[in-house]
Parts: sequence; C-alpha cells; structure tokens
Amino acid sequence: MLDKNDENKGDIVGNISEKKQQDAEVSNTSDKTEEAVDEIEKSMAEEAEKDVSKEDEVPSLDYSILSLEELVAELKKVLSINPVQKIKTQVEGIKSSFNQKFGTLLAEKKTAFLETGGNSIDFQFSSPIKTEYNTLLSDYKKKRDAYYNNLEKQLSENLEKRFTVIEQLKNLIEDADASTMYKQFKELQDAWRAIGPVSKNRYNDTWKTYHHHVERFYDLLHLSNDFRDLDFKHNLEEKLKIIQKAEALSEEKDINIAFKELQDLHKIWKEDIGPVSREMREEVWQKFSAATKKIHDKRHDHFREMRSKYQEIIEAKLAIIDKINTYDTSNNLSHNDWQKSIKEIEVLRQEYFNVGKLPYNKSEEVWQKFKGATKKFNSAKNAFYKLEKNGQQENLKRKIALIEIAESLKDSEDWVEATNTMKKIQSDWKKIGHVPRKFSDDIWKRFKAACNHYFDRLHEQKNVLNKEQQKIVDIKKEFLEKLKITEKPTKEGVLEAINTWRDLGKLPRNARHLEGKFNKQIDKLLESLSIDKQEITMLKFKNVVDGYAADNDIRKLDSEQLFIRKKIDEIVREIQQLENNLSFFSNAKDDNPLVINVKNKVKEFKVDLSVWKDKLSYLRKLDY
Repeated sequence: MLDKNDENKGDIVGNISEKKQQDAEVSNTSDKTEEAVDEIEKSMAEEAEKDVSKEDEVPSLDYSILSLEELVAELKKVLSINPVQKIKTQVEGIKSSFNQKFGTLLAEKKTAFLETGGNSIDFQFSSPIKTEYNTLLSDYKKKRDAYYNNLEKQLSENLEKRFTVIEQLKNLIEDADASTMYKQFKELQDAWRAIGPVSKNRYNDTWKTYHHHVERFYDLLHLSNDFRDLDFKHNLEEKLKIIQKAEALSEEKDINIAFKELQDLHKIWKEDIGPVSREMREEVWQKFSAATKKIHDKRHDHFREMRSKYQEIIEAKLAIIDKINTYDTSNNLSHNDWQKSIKEIEVLRQEYFNVGKLPYNKSEEVWQKFKGATKKFNSAKNAFYKLEKNGQQENLKRKIALIEIAESLKDSEDWVEATNTMKKIQSDWKKIGHVPRKFSDDIWKRFKAACNHYFDRLHEQKNVLNKEQQKIVDIKKEFLEKLKITEKPTKEGVLEAINTWRDLGKLPRNARHLEGKFNKQIDKLLESLSIDKQEITMLKFKNVVDGYAADNDIRKLDSEQLFIRKKIDEIVREIQQLENNLSFFSNAKDDNPLVINVKNKVKEFKVDLSVWKDKLSYLRKLDY
C-alpha cells in the first residue's frame, strides 16, 4: 500500500511527465516550422542564383512525332532564336527523341546487314543527318559551357561586393560620425540592393550576416531615434502586409503559384524591408513562419497526392504492357490472322497512351518496357511476312552451296587460287537475299568459321619473313643506325637519306615499326637545320605522306586529307571569329593592347592556314 508521500510523489512525477510532453509538442511544432522556413529559404537561394539564367516556361512540343530530319531542323531553329540558357528543356526533349529514333534506325540497318551475310564486327553506318545533329549539339554545349563559366564569374564578383558592403557596415557601426551615419547607412542599403545574385550556397549566409549588422546598427543607434523609430514603424507595417499576403496564399488553388509567390514574399522580407523594433521582431517573424509552414504543408500534401496518382498510372500502363507481352501469336497462320492481331495490338497501344502522362524521370523505365513488348510482337509479325517472301528457300540452298565451297578450301595450300575463290564467294554471299530466320544464324556461323579459318592461315603465312624480306629489314636497320650518328646534316643530305630509304625496298608488315623510327630520326635532323620553320614542317609532312604513297596506303592518305580539311575549317572559323571580335573595337585606337593581341592572333592563324593549305595541295597532287 502507498503512503501519502508516495501519492504526492506520483502527482509530481505525473505533472513533470505532462510538462515534458507539452514541451516536446511545442518543440516538434517549432522544428516543423523551422523545416518549412529552411525549405523556402533553400528554394530562394536557388532562385537567386538562377535569376539571370532561369529557363523559360516554354510549352514543349511532342517531339516523338517528328522525323529525324524534322528534329534536326527544330534543334537548329531553337538554337538560332533563343538565348543558350533558356532552351535546356527543348534541347533535352529533342535529344531524347532523336536518340531513340536513330537507335531504332541503326538497329534496323544492322539487322539488314547481318541478314545479307555481313559480319557484326564489320558493320558501319554513317548518316549526314546524324553528323549535322552532332555538330549542332556540340555547338550548343560549347556555348552553354561558356555562358555558365561567365555566370560563375559574375556570381563570384557579386559575392565580393556583398562582403565589401558588410565590412563597410561594420566599420560604420564602429567608427562613423553620429551626424552622418544614418545617411551613410541608407547609402549602404541601396548599394546592397543593387548587387546582383550570388551562388545559392552563399546566399543565405551572406544575407544573415548583413541582416545581423543592420539590426546592430538600429539597436546601437542613439542619436537619430526619430529616424530609427520611423523606420521601425514603416518596416513593421510592410512586414504585416507581407504576413497578410502569405496567409491569403494558403487559399490559392494552384500550389505551384502559391509557392512561387511565397518565395517572392520571403525575398522582399529579406532584401527590401529592414528590421523592426527589438520587442516586435520575434512576434512578426513567428507569424510569417507560421504562414510559411501552412503553405509548405499544403505543398507537401499536394505532391504526396501526385505521387500516388503517378503510381496508379504506372500500374495501369504496366498492366497493358503485360497484355502485349503475353499476346499469343502462335496460331497466326495466315495474312488475315495477322491483320486481326495488328488491330488488337493497336487498341492496346492507344489504351497505353490514354491512361495518362508521367514526368520523364518516372516514364522512361515504363516506356522502355512498352517498347520491348511491342518490339516482341513486331518481331514475330516481321518474321512471318519475311518467310512469306518468295525465294527464301532458294536463297538457303545457294548459301549452303557457298558454305560447302568454303569448307572445301579452308585448308588449301594453293594460296592464289584459293584466295581469289574465297573472296568471290564472300562477295556472292552478300548478294544473296534473305533466308528463313530459323536457319540464318546457323548457316552464317558455318560460313564465317570456314572463311576465318582460311584467312587466319593466309595471314600467318604472309607474316613469315622470307629471306629477301629479312635482307631488306637488316639493310634498313643498318642504314638507320648510321643515320643516327650523322654530324652536321644538310637539307640535301636529309632529302638524299629519304630517297635512299625508299630505294632500299618495302618493309614487311611485322617490321613496319622501323618506318616510324626512321621518320622520327628524319624529324630530328630537320629540326637541327637552320631553315624556315614552315619549310621544316612541309618536309616532315612530305616524308610521311610519301611513305604512305609508296606503300599504296590509300586509307591513311584519305584519313590525312580528311584531317587537314578539318584543320583548315577550324582555323578559318577561328579567324572569322577573331575578325568579328575586331569589329566591336571599331572606335579603339590601333595601339590598344587588346586590339594588337587579336590582330597578332589573326596573323598567326593565317600563317598556320597557309601551311595546312600547302599540305592539302601536296596531297591532291599525289597519284593514288
């Protein structure tokens, strides 16, 4: 049994427990309010940084209905008529649609290539429209990077300006003349408001520091109490108006509009309105924070509901995808059977699109599953119609005949005759049309295995150095060693060495590395000559391409010409850009350092351009 003291102790413990619970509830509410304010301030900081680079709310087109050519035309249009920082959404939409469509086209081309007897490793596909698309996208990325690099510099400069104002405000509080300090303070306020945006991760910290010293100024202001009290009264009136507007926003139906306007109110509160009297500060801030929390909670409820709706849409789409995936085509034996199935699948496709739209980050995975399901159906349909084409069985017979020839020759020692025959049957294979899909993989593997077996043997045979080839290698090695110890080289001597090297004969495939060593030694000798730098460059170039020509290496010569043309185009663009820049300095004097620098660069580029054009001219004269 409890005595009286125990009962009193129980009452005391109960009161303490109840008090703790009440304090916890108050603390929890305070934490949630602080969380809401933190979120709005974080959003404000991000918006402050984006003020000068914010993407426009441009209605996006349905890019999925455009062809590859139309997508490239649309990308060109978007890039030409909009600032680079305003078009991220449109560019990403075009990119997504283009990549999907081009990927499909690429897959179709590869399938066709393989079905005509091609080897997967040999497949290549180039498209002018893809080249134009890549160029446009590359230009966009360069311009966007340049813009944001400049923006980052601007944000950093604005941050330094804010630090300067804060320091001036601190000095004013400590040192200013009482008769002028209020006027100087107002000037500092104007200077602060005129500063542009800063990076989002510094916005709130700098503002809090600035606001702290503003409050210090008012709290320590002794002489101009009339001014201070008038300011306090005006600021209180303005902040109460803002609180009323914030409270009214809770009735706004569009939560996104409400949140955006709340951000604007917080910005005005922070940036445009000064402090109120010390005894009112906490009260007005708590009222504003409470209104902020109300909108914050409403916004979170809204997005929770939206996420729930998105999940319903996803589940409905997945159910349709499952129907397409499990659709049975095994009994489709005629054209009419397939036409009926095509109509039924089209109904399911329309149901998929009518269910509703999803944001990109939620739709991509579902969309890929939908594409996979429809691709499965289309693959079965295409297989049926391909089998219906006349002549596929005949094609199969012709390819099997070629396989038998290849397998009969794969171990032949008659290299000339066998090589010619193997090359011919490879060419004939590509000319034969489709065979039934169920046989295509097996016959291709047989044919490929026989051809690879023969040509692997042929390459091994060619790579074995005969005595004559070894003699050429030894002579060239000896000549190269002598060349390395050449003293006081002359232009004529170097040119003679190049001619001698060519006359010594052609190196076999597995000794071609000596060609590279020779070229390096020639470059070294040319560098030591007291002749014009451009002439040295051309002599080096001629030595290399003459070597390609001597080996009849058309691929390397074509590649060299393509590279030179690209360099010429790049230099021409650089010159045009620099000359365009000069037009902005039309009023500048000729001795302006910036003008002189640009002109010097133009001269340098023109010298380089002349050399590259000489190289191209030389290449064109070669007979290959």
